[in-house]
Amino acid sequence: MPILEGPMIELKQTVVDDIKKEVVAFANSEGGIIYIGITDQGEVIGVESVDETSLKVSNMIRDSIKPDVTMFVKYSSEVMEEKNVVKVTVQKGTDCPYYIAKKGLRPEGVYVRQGSSSVPASETAIRRMIKDTDGDTFENMRSLNQELTFEAASAEFKNRNIAFSENQMVTLGLINSERIYTNLGLLLSDQCVHTIKAASFEGTTKSIFKDRREISGSLLAQMNDVYGFIDLYNKTRAEFSHLYRIDRRDYPEEALREALLNSLVHREYSFSGSTLISIFEDRIEFISIGGLVKGLTMNDILFGVSQCRNEKLAAVFYRLKLIEAYGTGIQKIMDSYQDIRVKPRIEASDNAFKIILPNKNVLLQENMVNDDEKIILKLIEQQDSIVRKDIEAALSISQTMAGRLIKQLVDKGLIAVVGRGRKTKYIGIKAVKS
Repeated sequence: MPILEGPMIELKQTVVDDIKKEVVAFANSEGGIIYIGITDQGEVIGVESVDETSLKVSNMIRDSIKPDVTMFVKYSSEVMEEKNVVKVTVQKGTDCPYYIAKKGLRPEGVYVRQGSSSVPASETAIRRMIKDTDGDTFENMRSLNQELTFEAASAEFKNRNIAFSENQMVTLGLINSERIYTNLGLLLSDQCVHTIKAASFEGTTKSIFKDRREISGSLLAQMNDVYGFIDLYNKTRAEFSHLYRIDRRDYPEEALREALLNSLVHREYSFSGSTLISIFEDRIEFISIGGLVKGLTMNDILFGVSQCRNEKLAAVFYRLKLIEAYGTGIQKIMDSYQDIRVKPRIEASDNAFKIILPNKNVLLQENMVNDDEKIILKLIEQQDSIVRKDIEAALSISQTMAGRLIKQLVDKGLIAVVGRGRKTKYIGIKAVKS
């Protein structure tokens, strides 16, 4: 009775390139047998040399399929109709998905068995195989894209005088033991598929865009590009105390840095949505995908307890001296607002994490006064109303400086002007807020 092709049997007349595809399909499915020396119709024609045929197939499989599948492939010979036939037995592999090296972890390189044919696997099926084999930790899984470059990452490591050879990439986890790029490698590569959408708006709502960008590439390049975008809108504002000019930026640089790094290191990369950074007149919001790590509460976060979602990614940023080993980022953000009554807010849902940084200069303008302004407001509180000369006398300052202080208080909405010319007086509107 002739042998026929089926779900676990493939027939080849001679050694052809398609044998690689069949081996991949069997290793990714439930295993199977390839007979060499039998036509598709089941006619036994045999092979001239069993040893040469077996060696040729063995070399082809060893050099062309990743991960290494050779331990799951056995070679033997059988005599059928007085002719020698090579029997290649393929077991289901333990490192699925296997793929043709030149084509990569894509449908055109990954095959599965479907009936009596070997067909390309869908991307969904490939991801499922990777997850089943590599586990649930996204950064340790094999990247679907194996054609990666690292120009941005290499430049960042070079700028910090840190080696970035293939050996270092293996140590850091960008390449696994099979010399295959992981998802961590994908995140740091120039081909990273995750992006950050940054935008600035007029006022305090998302009604009118002033500027917006979608920033892609290596996470290390995104970090630098996004910080540059944010810095454009981190304005420096000045106020005067006596003869001294005091410059204050809208947002503490350390708070911006830590919030940005948090959104890069701790987001959930198994989802494809973009990280969102929104700049308003009174605040900046950082929204990243992925809620609190399982087991942590918001109070734990505020107390400085840290459980990293992407441990190897965090280790890379630590090696680059971008973050510290302990979860101090949130505390640094809070500490940078210690001189402001209104503090940053942190919010979390099941699938998102948000950090809101208030604009310090807006808060100061609305709620804070300097020492000279406090004296003027106290004077108004005692006398109900004052004139400019009262301010000059109380602070021992010039007419010009007194006029400047009056304007600051009027602009802040803390005093009102009554009358005109020589009869101009100033009355209080709000109590002093310390």
